[in-house]
Amino acid sequence: MIHVAVAVIKNPRQEVLVALRHPDSHQGGLWEFPGGKVEAGESVFAALQREIQEELDLSISVAFPFVKIRHDYGDKRVLLDVWQVTAFGGKAIGREGQEIQWLPTVDMQVQDFPAANRRIIDLLKLPLEIAITPVLQGLPALSEYLEKVAAADVKLIQLRQKQLPPDTLLKWASHAGALCERLGLRMVLNASVDMIPRLPDGMGLHLSATELAKLAAPLAKPGTLLGCSCHSQDELRRAEALFVDYALLSPVAETAKYPVGAALGWPGFAELAADVSVPVYALGGLRRENLDIAQSMGAVGIAGISMYP
Repeated sequence: MIHVAVAVIKNPRQEVLVALRHPDSHQGGLWEFPGGKVEAGESVFAALQREIQEELDLSISVAFPFVKIRHDYGDKRVLLDVWQVTAFGGKAIGREGQEIQWLPTVDMQVQDFPAANRRIIDLLKLPLEIAITPVLQGLPALSEYLEKVAAADVKLIQLRQKQLPPDTLLKWASHAGALCERLGLRMVLNASVDMIPRLPDGMGLHLSATELAKLAAPLAKPGTLLGCSCHSQDELRRAEALFVDYALLSPVAETAKYPVGAALGWPGFAELAADVSVPVYALGGLRRENLDIAQSMGAVGIAGISMYP
């Protein structure tokens, strides 16, 4: 298996740098995320720095693991070790004669990339913000909340209503799902693993750390966005092993929900985010203006209850 270091490099407009593979190369004529083979005795980060300097004339100073992907093309087996670059210098040029472009994620089409890149593209299309519902009193209040969140340009909602019994929660989920479809929102339902067989088609699932511990194997339901809540290195590593699509890591700052001293702080958050290949969102005591610092610390975005809307 060929171990490949892959870079996700974004500009301030959140466009991603991609390069066109030479026609006579493996998977030639397709766009790819830049990177290259990890040499013997070389760390992934060192390989990433070397390859990006050689290919694009960019110097990477900070990067975080994003996702690991194993793929068998039949004639070649690869392990893509994908990292999110959060600090780099220089101006990108195709030093090997390859065409390059800054591509918005919304314009990425899986057929234009090697098959192994499909999961990277799916994860790059995760929104930058996740709104978590507060405790709501009835379906009218839920509808009003979703309308306000959509107006605030938040694209992903976690329906979290721990006070509801399962049957009522599913009723709320069905109501919210129909409204989210009309509003152009994605939704994940905060529920137990026991609810997986009853989950409406197309609806995502979010598991607490306790529920994640009950999941014995990766979720075998194609098209279901799977997220979880984590508060420690062990929980993040379990999320990684179960191939979750994203993890919420909290608390970053002090909140009333957690004991005094439980906050990770940004250094603690960055340390944990750098330890696993899972897209991580920052949660706990944040404001929307914290998005930039969260991304610089390895987060793909931020999540919260009180800051929305």
